[in-house]
Amino acid sequence: MAAEPLLAAVRVLDLCDETGDGVTRLLADLGADVIKIEPPGGSPARHARPTLDGVSVPFALHNANKRGTVLDPADDGDRDLFFELAAGADILVDSGTPGLAASFGTSCAELADRFGGLVTMSVTDFGTQGPHASWRATDAVLYAMSSALSRSGPTSGAPVLPPDGIASATAAVQAAWAILVAYFNRLRCGTGDYIDFSRFDAVVLTLDPPFGTQGQAATARNAAERWRGRPRNQDSYPIFACRDGYVRLCVLAPRQWHGMRAWLGEPEQFQDPRFDSIAARTRAFSELSQLMAALFADRTMKQLVAEGQAHGVPIAAVLTPSQALGSEHLAEVGALADTDLAPGVAARVPVGYWVVDGAHAGYRTPAPALDFTDKRWQSAQFTPGATGSVGARPLEGIRVLDLGVIVAGGELSRLFADLGAEVIKVESSSYPDGLRQKGPDQQISESFARAHRNNLGLGLELRSPAGAEVFSRLVSASDAVFANFKPGTLPALGFSYERLQELNPGLVLAESSAFGDTGPWSKRMGYGPLVRATIGVTRLWTSQEPPPPGARHAFYDATTIFPDHVVGRISAIGALAGLIRRERDGVGARLHVSQAEAVINQLDTLYVTLAAAATGAERVEPDPTESLVLPCAGDDEWCVVSIRSAADQEAIASVIGRSELAAWLAERSPLAAAEALQAAGVAAGPMYRATDLHDDPQLRSRNVFADMAHPLFDAPLPTESGPAPYRHIPPAPQRPAPLPGADTRRVCADVLGMTGDDIDKLIADGVLFAPAGDTETTGVTR
Repeated sequence: MAAEPLLAAVRVLDLCDETGDGVTRLLADLGADVIKIEPPGGSPARHARPTLDGVSVPFALHNANKRGTVLDPADDGDRDLFFELAAGADILVDSGTPGLAASFGTSCAELADRFGGLVTMSVTDFGTQGPHASWRATDAVLYAMSSALSRSGPTSGAPVLPPDGIASATAAVQAAWAILVAYFNRLRCGTGDYIDFSRFDAVVLTLDPPFGTQGQAATARNAAERWRGRPRNQDSYPIFACRDGYVRLCVLAPRQWHGMRAWLGEPEQFQDPRFDSIAARTRAFSELSQLMAALFADRTMKQLVAEGQAHGVPIAAVLTPSQALGSEHLAEVGALADTDLAPGVAARVPVGYWVVDGAHAGYRTPAPALDFTDKRWQSAQFTPGATGSVGARPLEGIRVLDLGVIVAGGELSRLFADLGAEVIKVESSSYPDGLRQKGPDQQISESFARAHRNNLGLGLELRSPAGAEVFSRLVSASDAVFANFKPGTLPALGFSYERLQELNPGLVLAESSAFGDTGPWSKRMGYGPLVRATIGVTRLWTSQEPPPPGARHAFYDATTIFPDHVVGRISAIGALAGLIRRERDGVGARLHVSQAEAVINQLDTLYVTLAAAATGAERVEPDPTESLVLPCAGDDEWCVVSIRSAADQEAIASVIGRSELAAWLAERSPLAAAEALQAAGVAAGPMYRATDLHDDPQLRSRNVFADMAHPLFDAPLPTESGPAPYRHIPPAPQRPAPLPGADTRRVCADVLGMTGDDIDKLIADGVLFAPAGDTETTGVTR
């Protein structure tokens, strides 16, 4: 018999508007029973644009897989039914200010008090507390205030807004992760929680976190060389023109550079081994780029991708969204579904983020119509006896074997370690994690320190027979394995999912890769920049203005790390949902996340609208929001102003009088301008740089960051304090990330029961490694 969906016994009451609909859609995708409550006349989100043949695209997409009913707060019977549904729910999510709960005379906080086992969340733009709690946000404002905008665009001139939709989708993922953590905690301790969730906090922590893990190309840079905020280097992942478009390279590892050098014909001036270093190649990029440009100019994108892959060079075509959506790969893997958004309104939609046990877990049924009357729970509630204590970390007792690398892998393991899981970072001396690259005077990079805090470090050569035996014993004693290797790597090492199941039938395997583990693109070498190029994001991340003189192109996604951080959280949601099903049904799970499919789901509204417009522009009524990026007083200072309606135009006029908006802004600082406009109800925000965020009063009031001390750094590193503010879950601990193999002896002794002599022999045989001079079998060497 097929296993039940991961969240089959989870009941979710959805009171959301447009800002929260996507949160509960993610829970519904994984099998939760979601009932959407709407007021008479329906949710205002039903009229949100863009529309397709009169149907709101975002409403249709973000309310799929839900059931629904209309309740009238003025009707006594409906009010009683509302509280009856809340009493039987596991999770309740409301959004907006004041939110739908207020119309029933209550709030998320009060409902959490009234029903002790209920997990509630209020989703607002900036949270319900703090000096900016009343502010409003659009995606453009969130890009500006999260510091993402400051790293997008040319070195001089106007910064460039990323594609609309990414910020909101990223916030929804973080919210789903935060609420699922609280639900898992309730399963352990029997007590629910209330989460005051801020979309601004979420985008700061999850999109391009200024105090988070950086990409492999950035991790070896000296701190003094990093950009102030506006990008100086657009060539970490360079783009070159070719005969029919553009291609992007992502040459990082020495072996990839050797392949590139061979493809260039082994130029004599680049034979020095020092060019194995990313930093050395960056310094010589002016000359190197000329050779690459000449090689690519007369070839097509298809030819270059094939030749590059044959040479072991990570390369991708820079496709348009329509080219990407029409690709053979997405069709073959079933990433898109043909459906009706509403009766008679056909569209092709992204299915969802997760592949669970070999099948997509995602789009099944369209959004509920207003005449739906689903007023009873369908699922049997899962209420295990509480075994944990209130106030403990929810994942204590969970053991994870972490094979993940670079950003997406590091993020996934950190999220679990921060919540109390014992995460064992398994490393090979022959194939170190790319985040281990460091500056000449460093023992550990800031990126690795942030990504692997609270981890244990195990030095293990998995490719040796004896190493495979050690790993097999660890698998039998663990709850989950995390990996983001190129598809096929884990089976080639002798650890297919079938083998892992033999060792541990209840194991949860969570994997991610660039393009998924099936389909024509699955074997391609892939990193985030190549995924963005292949799936159409790079083409969208551009400016209406012509590129500066001498620029090779007008694409500006070179300095973002999207989608790595959000993929880490998507993977974490899936892994935790797998552990929830294991608690309920006793079976393991295999989850896979394709970064490419994650991107099209992040941009679902935009991609569905673009595809529909291609079949007939009259079918689409676009979103009327205009977001302006305008200069302010000072050097390279900018403010974003989003104008969503005629009411916004009137509010702006009430603030600026007869002045032109651009002239009014030019006389004020970005923050002063934003404060004045927000006071009038207009969504506006200053373009923050990373240094601005650390002292932002809203983030400080909500304790979004914590200082992490590490013995190998002179000063503490600001880091994420947790996924959201909880009542009953403490902030993340800040134990230092390990040096390679720092905890080898401890893990082998404590987890596997090995003697000191056993461990010494395996170290002598090269199966294990530990720091020189480390002879203790307990304790942690950091």
